[in-house]
Amino acid sequence: MTSSSRARRFKVGIDVGGTFTDFFVREAAREPVIHKVLSTPADPSIGVLAGLHELAGALDEPLELAAFLGHVEVIVHGTTVTTNATLTRRGAKTGLITTAGVRDALEMRRGIREERYNNRYTNVAPVVPRYLRVGVTERLDRHGRTVQPLALDDVRGAIDLFKAEGVKAVAICFMNAFANPAHEIEAAALVRRELPGAFLTTSTELLPAIRFYDRVSTTALNAYVGPILDNYLAQLQRRLTEAGFAGALLIMQSNGGVMTPDVARKSPALTLLSGPAGGPIAGLAAARPHGKESCIVVDMGGTSFEAALVEKTPVVIKEGEIDRLRCALPMLGIHTIGAGGGSIGWIDQGGLLRMGPHSAGATPGPACYGLGGELPTTTDANLVLGYLSADFFSGGRIKLNPQTARDVIAKNIAAPLGMTVEAAAAGMYRVACTNMAQGVRAVTIERGSDPREFPLVVAGGAGPLHSCVICNDLDIALQIVPRESSVLCASGMLMGDLRHDFVRTFVDRFPDLQWQKLNALIAEMIAAGDRILASENISPERRQHAVALDCRYLQQYHEMSFPVPLAAIESRDAQAILRLFHDEHNRLFGYSLEEEGTPVEIVNVRVQSVGMTDKLESFGEPFSGADASPAHKAERSAYVVEREAFETIPVFDGHRLHHGNRIAGPALVEMVTTTAVISAGYDAVTDKYGSLLIYRKGREDLVSAALRPAS
Repeated sequence: MTSSSRARRFKVGIDVGGTFTDFFVREAAREPVIHKVLSTPADPSIGVLAGLHELAGALDEPLELAAFLGHVEVIVHGTTVTTNATLTRRGAKTGLITTAGVRDALEMRRGIREERYNNRYTNVAPVVPRYLRVGVTERLDRHGRTVQPLALDDVRGAIDLFKAEGVKAVAICFMNAFANPAHEIEAAALVRRELPGAFLTTSTELLPAIRFYDRVSTTALNAYVGPILDNYLAQLQRRLTEAGFAGALLIMQSNGGVMTPDVARKSPALTLLSGPAGGPIAGLAAARPHGKESCIVVDMGGTSFEAALVEKTPVVIKEGEIDRLRCALPMLGIHTIGAGGGSIGWIDQGGLLRMGPHSAGATPGPACYGLGGELPTTTDANLVLGYLSADFFSGGRIKLNPQTARDVIAKNIAAPLGMTVEAAAAGMYRVACTNMAQGVRAVTIERGSDPREFPLVVAGGAGPLHSCVICNDLDIALQIVPRESSVLCASGMLMGDLRHDFVRTFVDRFPDLQWQKLNALIAEMIAAGDRILASENISPERRQHAVALDCRYLQQYHEMSFPVPLAAIESRDAQAILRLFHDEHNRLFGYSLEEEGTPVEIVNVRVQSVGMTDKLESFGEPFSGADASPAHKAERSAYVVEREAFETIPVFDGHRLHHGNRIAGPALVEMVTTTAVISAGYDAVTDKYGSLLIYRKGREDLVSAALRPAS
């Protein structure tokens, strides 16, 4: 080992997806290293270690795996283990102990039919079957006063049932427990004593907030995925330790922050959006050098497509759903659909072409992989259309078979629709792009924002293949393809801070609030945040605490969350807080009831405690001029969407493009881990950080800083 390698220190971001596992390695004063390997769904930790082994040998000064891991200071890991367990219903066998008479709340949900005019719409199956949902005698009123004491014999009966049925996880959630956790604490003590090996979740530890369905659903989900994540993290930590890793392992959580494995094991539902959560953070970092404090971030991988709106910070929602199952823990506002490179094309009963949501995954993968796939996918269509090189996919590590792609498209799409293979492939491509454009509408138009006002930051190995058509559909003039586009989520994981969210129900009205009680409650939550951050070795000067209130107009059904300066609460400035509420309500819903004098009430108080982590600085390269010809590598016949015809277009090596290099569309830009399609309506220029800026022809004003040397 050289003296220089002994001093090297690495930070590694790892994103385990359904098809590929992505790696992003940062080292001070050096270019980042990007790598991808096929995921190993049966045991994702195997793919993680295999990728790390390949990474160690791919460094500019190659290392053995143990030596490489010895120099790794921190690994930030995003995982889809809990997401996939929920989507496939392969979580642990779970039992629920709840208040007698309300065990069907998991099935009744909010009592609102999601598609009220669809008579064939079926309810989602709860993660806990009815026979394992046990109601016990107990009752608290909304102030936490005992109406009926807890019947411990009922709890024992539930435990006996769980033992007989081989239950591996237990959720406890009682009515009004948010106001007084005594009954849940009592029941939990008995469960721990009688079922010591079961994973246990109580609602008052996880989510001590009003709204029973939200609380019981979140508690049940947490228990359901708990043993799965615990087993995975144990395997991962064991493999890493045996391989020589002695640094810090952090887990990405759904709110865009990171946490230690111990916190993740206790609250595994925090990882339900762990995989894609790094994307919005990295997307904003790519947009900021161009004066953009807001953007839309899209990530198209092999299995799914995620879209998120970032307005100065990633949008965090206080409740969301995973496969129609409510999770009321804070998470980034990421919209996910089944649209990836492996999405399967099929003809529905009406004779219409559909793409996804089913995917070929990593095994067997698209038909063109030659691993046994027999159904046409988006990747097969992209190969037929000339967007992918059969010899350079994944830098040449995966050889694609164009004839196999043509055969499966001909059999399953072209022949049934009576068209050529090329026309069928173009149709598959177009439908996939339309699906993704609709996903972007879900996080913009449907939430009151105009997509034309934001640049589109494009990520994922398959994202840049489709982004021009998506932008054209949505009338977006600028898209940014970061240098680390194919592993954007993994890169964003190294930008995250430690984050811990706390929520407490506090029902009171303005202007006559119990200010002293409110301040005491916030101080208690901040102190809890300080304790956790201190246990994670975050010094006081690197800690921040943000306060938000969930408020509503009196007699409204839903409350709205908005940030409030702590100083306004400490100074008891009701007018300042109400001004923030009215303005945010008007922004979101187009009206406020301020002039009518409708009273405003608080429902919940939220605190987010943040521990700032060290980040590595990115260094730009000098201006190289507009000439991109040194990066020109070939010409290839490819489908030009605007002209609905195949044309011979230039292909550029993305790794040889430098700051200021310009490319006129139509063209292709190939990199080891992704390919960008620049359609006929767009041109492109490379910025100083290696990002490809793709802009509508004639709109050089959008990328003016990248077109000339810095003054």
